Amino acid sequence: MATDVGLIAIGAGLAIGMSAIATAIAEKGIGTAAIGAMAEKEQLFGKGLILTVIPETIVIFGLVVAILIIGLAG
Repeated sequence: MATDVGLIAIGAGLAIGMSAIATAIAEKGIGTAAIGAMAEKEQLFGKGLILTVIPETIVIFGLVVAILIIGLAG
C-alpha cells in the first residue's frame, strides 16, 4: 500500500515537472522572437505578450493531470 502512494506521488510530480520543462523550452523561443520583434516595432508588444503567455497553459494542463492522478488514489 505504501509503495502505491509513493508511485502516485512520483507520477503527479512527473506530470507537473515535465510540463514545466516543456513550457520553459517553448517560452525560450517565443520570448526571444517576441523581444526581437518588439525591438523592431514597439506596437507588437501586445501580441508578443499574448504569445509568451500561451505556453503557460501547458503547466496548467500538467497540474490538472497531477490532481487527477492524486484523485484516483483516494
